[in-house]
Amino acid sequence: MKIRILGNSGLEVSEIGLGCMGMNFGYGVIADKELSIKLIRKAVELGVTFFDTAEVYGPFINEELVGEALEPFKGQIAIATKFGFNIGGEGLDSHPERIRKVAEASLKRLKIDCIDLFYQHRVDPDVPIEDVAGTVKELIKEGKVRHFGLSEAGVKTIRRAHAVCPLTALQSEYSLWWREPEDEILPALQELGIGFVAFSPLGKGFLTGKMNEATTFDSKDFRSTVPRLNPQNLKANLVFVDLLKAVAQRKSATPAQIAIAWLLAQHPWIVPIPGTTKIERLVENLGSSSVELTEEELLEIKSAAAKIKPVGDRYSGGSAKLIDR
Repeated sequence: MKIRILGNSGLEVSEIGLGCMGMNFGYGVIADKELSIKLIRKAVELGVTFFDTAEVYGPFINEELVGEALEPFKGQIAIATKFGFNIGGEGLDSHPERIRKVAEASLKRLKIDCIDLFYQHRVDPDVPIEDVAGTVKELIKEGKVRHFGLSEAGVKTIRRAHAVCPLTALQSEYSLWWREPEDEILPALQELGIGFVAFSPLGKGFLTGKMNEATTFDSKDFRSTVPRLNPQNLKANLVFVDLLKAVAQRKSATPAQIAIAWLLAQHPWIVPIPGTTKIERLVENLGSSSVELTEEELLEIKSAAAKIKPVGDRYSGGSAKLIDR
């Protein structure tokens, strides 16, 4: 597994990380704990050094799972977690006192002395981003956090936060199926020397080629609320999968591997974090690192994708464009 550095931060991580959310949050099913621990440790064995979780996943149980699974590998891996939701209440909460409480609790659940990367999970309109960045800066000085990140923030927010406490990474959705970050976000990150962590690099499973218009989701699976994944829109969007399948066939790869390899080829400071609960899918996803797309193939994908417009919003209630305050 190759190593990448997130922006100018010096934080070295495997070029493909592991998103751990789906092991017990979001998909309506809680995976067997022992199998999940086995999968996380298999990822370490295969070279993964970057693991993503958050206090809200569960809540709390995902951090506990990640902490237990990775305890034997302290000093060898980097764990990213997040603050920003009012757990037990409603909405967001990034007030300084809340950030501090989350940091202390996450350290205990993760069984670590310092959080490698601490993200604000969503921009809180009620708390100036300068206050958020200032609080994390203090936690860094205290040795409780190493690096600061934002998730799903827009360019103005990124610049304001970065001016107070240098950002190591922005985490947002990015895939061949959702390319909004290319418009303003990626150029700004390149200018500022900030890394990009791509969640949902497989389009919530769609770009694996395992879904079609007959696919349905359990009511507890958050994908059942995603307009882009309803039967009618799934059928219309299969043109993306057809593109990936065509390239995959020539490369002796899978559509998922082409989707991740495409992301890796965009910039050397982009790190995708696909999630899975199955070891065979883990192995498949990590195999993307050995898929080299030529300039001609990248141009082919770019040209074909430019002619395709995704059908349906990526979240219920609208596409949830990156917040820019």
